Amino acid sequence: MEYYNKVIESVNVRFLRGNNFLVEKPVTISDHKEFDNMLILLHHGSLKFGEDQELLNEGEVLFLPGEKKTSLTFGGGSKKAEISMDNYQENKKKYLQSVSIKDIRNAQEDCVSVVSFESKVFDVVNFFNSLDIPAFVIRFNDRIGMLIEDIMKELEQSSVGKERVLRSLTEVLVIELLRHILKNRLFLEELSTNVTYFKDPRLIELFKFIKTNLGGDLSNKVLAKVANVSEDYVGQYFKMLTGINPQDYIEYQRMEAAVDLLRTTKKSIRDIGKEVGYKDTAYFCRRFKMMYGVPAGKMRRRESLINV
Repeated sequence: MEYYNKVIESVNVRFLRGNNFLVEKPVTISDHKEFDNMLILLHHGSLKFGEDQELLNEGEVLFLPGEKKTSLTFGGGSKKAEISMDNYQENKKKYLQSVSIKDIRNAQEDCVSVVSFESKVFDVVNFFNSLDIPAFVIRFNDRIGMLIEDIMKELEQSSVGKERVLRSLTEVLVIELLRHILKNRLFLEELSTNVTYFKDPRLIELFKFIKTNLGGDLSNKVLAKVANVSEDYVGQYFKMLTGINPQDYIEYQRMEAAVDLLRTTKKSIRDIGKEVGYKDTAYFCRRFKMMYGVPAGKMRRRESLINV
C-alpha cells in the first residue's frame, strides 16, 4: 500500500475543461481519441464504447485514458451517423449541444457530463497513458459520479476561489479513480510493470532534464552524463526502465509540448517548432502530422484554448 501511496503522491493533476452535453443526433465516432484523459458520466440515455460497443448504464462513468483510440457512440436508436474523429471535431455541434447542469437534471434526452484532466508523474510523464490501459467502465461507484457533478456545478459559479476548488475537486477525482482501480484489482499487472519511476532516482533526473531542455541538445551523450552512465549503455538503461528508447520518448515530449503551445499561445508554428527542438520547420510539421494524424495548424484550430 505504501508503494501506491507514493505513486499517488507523485501524480500532479490539472483540471482542463468540463461540459454537459445533450445528444442532438446519435453518432458513432469510429476512431475517437483525445489527447487528455476524459471521464464521461452518463446521466440519461445510451453511451457505448469499444469494438463490442459495450453499453453503460445510467449513472455509470466511462474512463478514456489520453491518447487511447476507441469507438464511441453517443445516443441510441438505429439511425446513427458513423464518422471519423476529424469529422466529429469539425462538426461537434451537430451532435452534442452544450447545456447547464440544471438542464441535464431535467432532461429526458441522451445526456452526459464530460471532465478532461491532465495527470503527470513528477509533472513529467503522462500517468494513465504510461500504464497502457484501455478505456473502461466505472461501475458501482457513486462517489466518482458525484465529484463530476460537483465540478460541473463549480464551473457555473463565479465565486472567489473557483480555480482552486476545481483543482482540488479534480485531484480528489483522480485519487478516487486510482482507488477504484486498486479496490477492484483492475490492471494490477500494468501498474506493477509500467510504474517504473521509483526504481532508480537517476531516471527521475533524466525525466526532469529532458523536460527543461526540450529545445536543446538531448543526444545520448548528454543524457549519459546526466544519468552518470556510459553513452553506450544509456539507451539500454532508459529502455529497460521505461520500455521505450530515449530518443522516441524525447520526440513524444517535444510533440506534447508543441501541442500545449498550439493550444495556449499565439506563437507561429515555426517558432513553436524551434522552441521544442526542431530547427527545420518542414521536418517538424512532417513529424507532427505523422504522430497526430493532423497538421499542426489544424490541431491549433481544434484544440486552442484562446482566440487565435
